[in-house]
Amino acid sequence: MKLDRLVGKRVLITGATGFVGGHLTRRLVSDGAHVRIFVRKSSDQNIVDALKSIGAEIVSGDITDRAAVFNVVKDVDTIFHIAALFRSAKHGDDIYYDINVEGSRNILDAAEQSHVKRVIHCSTVGVHSHIPHPPAAEDEAYRPGDIYQVTKCEGEKLACERFLSGRLEGTIVRPAMIWGQGDMRTLKLFKGVAKRRFPIIGNGRTLAHWIDVDDLVDGFVLAAENDVAKGQTYIFAGERPVSISELVLTISRVAGVKPWPFKVPALPIQLLGSLTEAVCKPLGIEPVLHRRRVDFFTKTRSFDTSKAKRELGFHPRLTFEAEVEKIFNWYRAHGWLD
Repeated sequence: MKLDRLVGKRVLITGATGFVGGHLTRRLVSDGAHVRIFVRKSSDQNIVDALKSIGAEIVSGDITDRAAVFNVVKDVDTIFHIAALFRSAKHGDDIYYDINVEGSRNILDAAEQSHVKRVIHCSTVGVHSHIPHPPAAEDEAYRPGDIYQVTKCEGEKLACERFLSGRLEGTIVRPAMIWGQGDMRTLKLFKGVAKRRFPIIGNGRTLAHWIDVDDLVDGFVLAAENDVAKGQTYIFAGERPVSISELVLTISRVAGVKPWPFKVPALPIQLLGSLTEAVCKPLGIEPVLHRRRVDFFTKTRSFDTSKAKRELGFHPRLTFEAEVEKIFNWYRAHGWLD
């Protein structure tokens, strides 16, 4: 897929030093956009230097700094707003609101004042949390289940109001669970299964829906290029949802091992996770066990991507099995599974 509308245009990406933002930055630079990235002083300098070396323009600042935000959006054609505070129990709720809600408000206000032509706001399917009657489409009810999801939901509502009112032209993107080459968050899953140290919590029938980061980048580009996307919300997800049991079995096959033979009841682990968070959070310590990690095994996530396919021409590149093999081989090639 080759860029059209964005070729030669000045694009701003927030969250560019993260997993998704880094992939999007490299893609847009290689396809001919002039990419400006907004990076915090605390960002990994090696990542910043690598993005600078490929031609990205580096601007230091923070989305919670309103003056810095208004400065960085000047002369920008399109904004991809990806920056967010992901789940981390050591942070208080106010930090989530500052970044995920007020930071988004700053971006939207600045974009409106500077007459930015298109804003792509990255939300999450987490705004729906558990899906009681899968699969869920874009009109699924909001039911955020934790502070991350609550604040991402509030940020999405801010963007949606701007886009639907006509004050800004933009699109809401809700990715399913993201993985792909370079993602260190799923390393524990792949390594645990490969080492036969990953028991299934619960019955294993809960559905999970992933999206490869390369497919998500395709989705961002499609949302930015197509006029039909203005004022719309799109769910981007992979070929199909899979049960937790199928996920573990597929990784096991690629790793050449037998899966862990036993399942662990969910309730005791949920209670232990809640207790651990309650003790660690006031101390500013990251818990070794999160209740949300148990939610992975118990909350259904299955999504209907027919709108994105019909209106934008979105299609995942690989089958679920091929995605697993690609990620596993990347981890193995880099020595992360040893």
